[in-house]
Amino acid sequence: MAKIEIYTTDFCPYCARAKALLERKGAAYEEFNAPNGSEARRQAIARSGGRTTVPQVFINDQAIGGSDELHALERAGRLDALLAA
Repeated sequence: MAKIEIYTTDFCPYCARAKALLERKGAAYEEFNAPNGSEARRQAIARSGGRTTVPQVFINDQAIGGSDELHALERAGRLDALLAA
């Protein structure tokens, strides 16, 4: 199974939506609480190429993007292959 990491903040509906999709897929993930100004947020920004929003999802160290991008992969039928890698 793929290594999945997700940077989130509390009370973020997009974060909840991304996590819910991963959970429906049965994909285990490591979650990092990344409020503004935190070290985790700085890491997410650096790893994602400068994206400052949450969530930031990484699958096997590849920056996927946020909730919208994760759901777009699902709609395109490409998420399962990434999760299985």
